[in-house]
Amino acid sequence: MPSVAVLVELLRRDTSGGQVKCWEHFAQSAARLPERVPICPEGTPLDLTVYFLGERERVEHLAPHVRLVMLRPVLTSAAMRSAEGAEDVCDLAPWHPRLAARLPRHDVWHLTHSFAFAATAVRLDRRAARRSAARPRLIASVHTDVPLLASVYARYLAGRWLPGTHPALDDLLADRVENRLRGRRDRLLDRCERVLAPTPEGRAELGRTLGPDRVAVLRRGIDHALFRPDPGARAHLVREYGVPADRPLVLFAGRLDATKGVPLLTGSLRLLRARGGAAHLVTAGTGAEEDAVRRSLGPDVTLLGPLPQDRLARVYAGCDIFAFPSRTETSGNVVAEAMASGLAVVLPDGAHTTRWLAAPGRDGIVVPADDPSAWADALRPLVEHPAAREAVRRRAVETSRTTHPTWDRVLEEDLLPVWTPPARTPRRAGSRTSERPGRAP
Repeated sequence: MPSVAVLVELLRRDTSGGQVKCWEHFAQSAARLPERVPICPEGTPLDLTVYFLGERERVEHLAPHVRLVMLRPVLTSAAMRSAEGAEDVCDLAPWHPRLAARLPRHDVWHLTHSFAFAATAVRLDRRAARRSAARPRLIASVHTDVPLLASVYARYLAGRWLPGTHPALDDLLADRVENRLRGRRDRLLDRCERVLAPTPEGRAELGRTLGPDRVAVLRRGIDHALFRPDPGARAHLVREYGVPADRPLVLFAGRLDATKGVPLLTGSLRLLRARGGAAHLVTAGTGAEEDAVRRSLGPDVTLLGPLPQDRLARVYAGCDIFAFPSRTETSGNVVAEAMASGLAVVLPDGAHTTRWLAAPGRDGIVVPADDPSAWADALRPLVEHPAAREAVRRRAVETSRTTHPTWDRVLEEDLLPVWTPPARTPRRAGSRTSERPGRAP
């Protein structure tokens, strides 16, 4: 029975983003494992601890063999967030002593990011290697393109802290941030025995650097009980949020910033309105483009802010179309949630999010170009022709039910086989953890 530590160095709260929600789902699935998997002699096939950042330190037990641990950050990135505070909070410290004291009790250390938690794990592993001591198995999974996102946020922060600078300087800063973080991420991944990528394309890309035998795919699941069509959800949205009842609702869920294509979506809806299309935008999330969206669309947009999963599920089910122009997603679980809820999804051609479609053009619409005119052209038939919209919605639900895996299935097929092989070196009891850490990765 392996003891697995998953290191999710993001702040956990009700409105956290997809990476936090992903590991919450995996933990809940692990808590149900004894119900689905025959009991082994040890009593359960897995002991799992998922470490998050938290505003206060606490432990949440989901089962005797599964727990969530929240640790306060040492050097929080909160001060570097935009005024809207939409970006995920991480820990920028090179060493996290509270995590370092806990890690040696686990056999498998699973990295999911490239900041304080990951740096601490790699430092401990390097120290054990120098001492020829018992070492953990290092695993990693890639959930988002952090270097690319950081480059976009660098431009936002330059505009906030250094207003009036030349665009070329902003580009130089963004490029340096991206290159530095990409190099750091790759060095961390190179320390790992196995690396999990979110798509086959991502697996091939990482395999060229790390070797194809070290890289596998970690899919995303869907909770079909939570995300499903609900005929009464539209009336609920009208009553609770005041959205119009007489026109199609176009939903966007995620950060309202350039990384998600929000300016493109806003421009396309303005153009659609100019062409006579009557649609109303609903957004769930916040971000740097929030005020711009409000100014641009006025009464044709309802901004709900960040929502917890249960409320977000009802918002999905109450809308008609899910428009998601983002090209930075590695998985885009919001697309799977929208399809399970019965929305007609509209996605950029070539984006990783299109992998959720089984029959592009039938169970979802793919837009060939990233410009407002192309997006307005794609949205207009769905807005103006209810029968066409309903046909796409029905096929989306069918694709979701027949091809999108549950979180239970992904845990058992993608994660357990990676976590359960025997460790390279048997762990010795009573290993010391208080020595001074070595150099940062």
